[in-house]
Amino acid sequence: MNYIIEEFQSFIIFFCSSFPGRTGVYLRKILYKFLIYNLGKDFYTENGIVITGFKNINIGHSVRLMRYSSINADNGRIKLGNNISINYNVNINASGNGEIIFGDNVLVGQNTVFRASDHIYKKDQITYKNMHSSGKIVVGNNVWIGANCVILKNVTIGDNSVIGANSTITKNIEKNKVVVGLNKVIKEI
Repeated sequence: MNYIIEEFQSFIIFFCSSFPGRTGVYLRKILYKFLIYNLGKDFYTENGIVITGFKNINIGHSVRLMRYSSINADNGRIKLGNNISINYNVNINASGNGEIIFGDNVLVGQNTVFRASDHIYKKDQITYKNMHSSGKIVVGNNVWIGANCVILKNVTIGDNSVIGANSTITKNIEKNKVVVGLNKVIKEI
């Protein structure tokens, strides 16, 4: 019986996430209010959104999630603050016991990936069954992350910082910094 309920729920989620226009926005708002652990006011999503691990997700007020983006908590934890805009095709992934926390007033450009886990591997033993090594990503308040960025585990991006397009962040960024490339600070704000 649980299998039938899970399949029906999957169908409803797929239908609502694919439905276009204002009606789709409204359907998703209603659906996610029931599924997500905590969902603030003025939540907006376009179609093509994928969300997993609903009970491990906390979303603040005035959050916009654009088309083809995904939030994957599964057995991890994700918390998004208030006034957040996530552009097209962004993946926020805390699967594998990771944790991702956004402060308030965060802008994220398209095609950006936040990944709070990576794979553990040994020489001559690389398989799809490798275990994950989990970590934490913290994005402070008033942060702007450009398009096509990769933010990896065990990273904190300080308040009032800007991450330039096509950057890969593998270590902590202090507050009030402009960063490009591989963790390269080019300016203090």
